[in-house]
Amino acid sequence: MKKIRITVLKTIVQNDLQRYCAVPLEKCPCHSEGQVFYTTYEKPEGFCDWAWKDIHPYIVSFLTGGNFTTGIFEDWMKEKDTMIACCTDGIRPVIFEIKSITEDSQVSSGEERHEQTKQKKC
Repeated sequence: MKKIRITVLKTIVQNDLQRYCAVPLEKCPCHSEGQVFYTTYEKPEGFCDWAWKDIHPYIVSFLTGGNFTTGIFEDWMKEKDTMIACCTDGIRPVIFEIKSITEDSQVSSGEERHEQTKQKKC
């Protein structure tokens, strides 16, 4: 069975854009670099609602057999089971690696690193 592994690669603050904010913002309060989530079609517990809406189309594409290496996506991603995407927060975006995996590969690799205790409420 296919599953999706979502890894937080980067959390960024665009300091030069802070002038548009009512108060200074810091990095995303929902996610931190290195967090890993596993899912199918449902939003993982503790995952930012807005970020989920932004990356969900990539997840559905992978789960229904799509990839980002052929057709209009040719020469975009190296690996057909991987996509790099981000949320649409222009001031403090979060960059995600979205990877299609089999359930067996998750269990055998020992990568279950989702640390819910370190998450803040989004």
